Parts: sequence; structure tokens; C-alpha cells
Amino acid sequence: MATVPSESNTTAAPSAMGLGQLSQLSNQKKLGLILSAAAVVALLVGALMWSQTPEYRVLYNNVPDQDGAAIISALQQMNVPYKFSESGGAILVPEKQVHEVRLRLAGQGLPKGGLAGFELMENQKFGASQFAEQVNYQRALEGELARSVQSLTAVQSARVHLAMAKPSVFSREKQQPSVSVLLHLHPGRVLSAEQVSAIVHLMASSVPNLPVKNVTVVDQNGNLLSTQNDKQDSRFDAKQLEYIKEIEENYIRRIETILTPITGSANVRAQVTADVDFSRIERAEEMYRPNNNESEAAAIRSQQMLEATSTGSKLDGGIPGALTNRPPEPATAPIEAGGANKEGGDKAVPTDKKKESTINYEVDKTVQHVQQSTGNIKRLSAAVVVNYRKKADENGEVTHEPLTAEEIKEINNLVREAMGYSEKRGDSLTVTNSLFTDNVEVVPDVPLWKDPDVMMLTKDIGKQFLIVAVVLFFLLKILKPFLKSLTPPPLPAVEQEKLPGGTAIQGRLPGQVEEAADQAIQKLSFDENLKRAKQLALDEPAIVANVVKDWMAKNG
Repeated sequence: MATVPSESNTTAAPSAMGLGQLSQLSNQKKLGLILSAAAVVALLVGALMWSQTPEYRVLYNNVPDQDGAAIISALQQMNVPYKFSESGGAILVPEKQVHEVRLRLAGQGLPKGGLAGFELMENQKFGASQFAEQVNYQRALEGELARSVQSLTAVQSARVHLAMAKPSVFSREKQQPSVSVLLHLHPGRVLSAEQVSAIVHLMASSVPNLPVKNVTVVDQNGNLLSTQNDKQDSRFDAKQLEYIKEIEENYIRRIETILTPITGSANVRAQVTADVDFSRIERAEEMYRPNNNESEAAAIRSQQMLEATSTGSKLDGGIPGALTNRPPEPATAPIEAGGANKEGGDKAVPTDKKKESTINYEVDKTVQHVQQSTGNIKRLSAAVVVNYRKKADENGEVTHEPLTAEEIKEINNLVREAMGYSEKRGDSLTVTNSLFTDNVEVVPDVPLWKDPDVMMLTKDIGKQFLIVAVVLFFLLKILKPFLKSLTPPPLPAVEQEKLPGGTAIQGRLPGQVEEAADQAIQKLSFDENLKRAKQLALDEPAIVANVVKDWMAKNG
């Protein structure tokens, strides 16, 4: 008869049973158990690594091949993990290292944008021709200009084509350079007229002797962005709208500021419309004023006087004849001056006298060149609405009552002074007293499930719960049934009154249980034993199978 284990051996029973059951397993079951343990360890390690795997974000997108190779080499030197996007157009790095890596790469001059700048001049080969140096200089200048244009937010990429003529010693044969700029803008982005003008002036200032009119800017759709109109100041642009808006807001602010102490905050609304004249007028006048004022002496510019007098003797008269054709007698000089007069000769008389006088006076001349400034206010229109006055009664109920005519007139006068009302200019002002409707705009709160912080926290918690759920599912639904299939089921506890002598079989080994069962069965009658055996076979078929196997093994 088998010995019954004592209470001191009860604590060591589970370990002994575990080792005994493990030693009784076949090699296949032992291998399965080892593989199951390895699978559990691998699952735990994989879940831990997956939970600690960082999320990747875009470092650079659409980088040229040369810059991409340099960036990958720098990432390898910095021991930063990276990978490529599915399309291969972006380089991804861990989310927490994006900004740090960008700053470190920027310190190394990466990315360069795929454009060669003045670094071409650093690696000049010995013995390079003047033509090669000129070409490299032009390439370097084009690359630097393209990099400058690409720094704009709306520009994705840019190409610059520079046409420079050969220098000539003849000034008439000198040709001015020209520049063509091709822009590739980001999707949905456009350049304003001011930005295009800035690009044009940037090119003109960067290339020597390049006029603004020789710069052409084109976008990726073939649209000409630059214009050759020199009178750009006469065109209507966004600055004029901004100037009008600034004037109107200034007047509105002045009106509301002066009325708020009287009506209270949020009880006055004002709107102003300004008619601004942006036309530019240039006028040149030249006026002459005659000297009609006799009291003032005329200013003499120039004066010229000419006086001429001629004298001679009296001519002989008569009919010409033979005597007149004779040659004249030799002249005889008088002994004394004026002797002829004394001798009674011919007397000298003036025959011609001429006198001329020319005086040029200064004439008044006024030359005016008037240029009227733009942005003058032609007319102002203002509308002011004032809320009813709030009044609380003895019970604390708030009522509204309109303003009196004197109060409205006072408000009207204040607004006129604040806006600089002018009747000559044709300004208009309307002041209305009306009851405001208290329509408070309720801004809906952001739902909790749309809050970015909550979504991020939920994502992290869900990730951890998913790992725990996968591990528990594997342990409870896969590993536990597999381990149960490897070990035989434990024998059920048999009540003490069913076995003679009160022999307990709970907690014994399979061999001891079978021996105790045999001894109990032998003491019972055949019919009772048969009945109990049938009932045991129906209730516990596994125990009966083990007993039969033991019998067969003993009988050979």
C-alpha cells in the first residue's frame, strides 16, 4: 500500500510535480514548450521595440541628387537614422531630431539647392583660359542670383539666364546685359506686383550696367510677370487700397475714441468712407507782365544811341558844256584859315544830320512748375450709430431709452470736429440713435476628440494598450492552451466516503493515485465496483485511460 504524503511535503509538491511532469514529456513536447517560451520572449521584445520606435518626419523634400548625396553622407556621420518616403522624393528622420538636424546641416551649408555659386571660383585649374574663367564667373553669378530668388517663401525653385556681351573699346558698340528669370512657384502661391518688382530690381542691382527694362521674369506656366511699362506709378496697385483703408480706420478710431467716454464702451459704431484722389498733375506756366505802372521806373536792360552829322560846300550849277569837261585846275590852299570866307568865297553849310536811340527795357516774367501731390482726400462720408442709454430702475431691471435731440446734436458736433468736416469738400455725416441687438457670437468649443493634445495622448495610450492586449491574447489564447495540451489533466478530488479507509488521492502523483484507486476498488463488491467504474469512465475518461494504459504496461 502506498504511503500518504505528510503535510511537510505539501509545499514541495508543486515544484516536484512540475519537474516530474516536465521530465515525463516527450522530446517533441519539450521542443514545443521551448519554442513557445522563445515566442513569448520575442513577442515581448518586439512589442517593446515597436513602442519605442520613433515617428519619422520630412527633413527635406524634392532635393536634387547632389544635395541628397551630401545630406545622406552627413546624416551617416552624425549617426542619425533616416529613411526615404515611398515616392523617394523626401528624406525622413525621427520627429524629435528634425529641427536639430536641419540646424546642423545648415551649419555645413546644406542643402545648396543644386546650384553652383561662387564656389566654382575656388577650384580653378592652373592654366585655364580667359574664356573658361568668364564662363565660370557667369555660371557662379547665375547660381548666386538663383539662390537669392529661391529664398522667397512663394518660390520653390528658380533659374537665372544671364546674357552678357563682350566688352568693346568703342562706346557706340557697347551692348547692355539682359537677364531672364524662370520661377517655379509652390502650388497655390502667387507673386504680387511688389514682389516681382523687387526681383527685377534685385537683378538690376546685382549685375553691372543692367537696366531694369532688360529684366524678364516668367513663371512655370509661361506667364510674363514683369512689365516693361516705365510709368508704373500711374497704375492702380494694392498700396493705394492699403492707404485708403488706413485713412478710414484712422477716422473710425478717432470718432469712437471721442464718443466712448460719453456713450460707454461697445455702445457706438462708426464707419467712414474716404474718396481719395490718386491722380498726379504737373503744370508749367510762363507769364509776362507789362510795365504799366508809371510810378515805378522801368528797368533798362540795354541802351544804344547813334548821332551822325555831315557838312559840305555849295555845288556849282549850270548847263554842262565844253568848259565843264575840262580837267580841274590845281587846287590852291588859302594862306589863312577861313581866308576863303574873308575873300568872300563859298560858305560851308550842313547837308545831312542823323540821330538814333534804342532802349531795351526788362519785361516781368513768371515761370511756375506745379506738381500736385497724390493721395489727397476729395470727400469723406461718415455714418455713426449710437446705442440707447441703459437705465436701471429700483428693482434692478435694465431698460433702454433713446437719447434726446440735444445729445444727438452734441454728438454730431463732436464727430464733425473729430473728422475735420468740410462743406467745401462735400463731406457728409449721419448720426443715428438706435437700440443695439445683443447678439453675442458664441464661439463653439473645440470637441475633446478634435483637440490635438488629446488626440496625441490618446494615440500614445492606445499604442500601449494595443501592445498589452496583443501580449495577453497570445498568453491566454495561444500559449496557455498549448501548455495545457502538453501536460496531463490533474485527477479530480475524490470524496473521502467513496474510498474505503478514507484514503485521499488529491495532490498525489499519477502512480500513487492509481495504486490508491486499486486498493479501494478491491475492497468493494464487484457490482459496486463496476457501477463506480462506469460512472468514473463517464465523468473522468482521462483517468480511466491512464489506468488502462498502466494495466497494459504492467501486463506486458
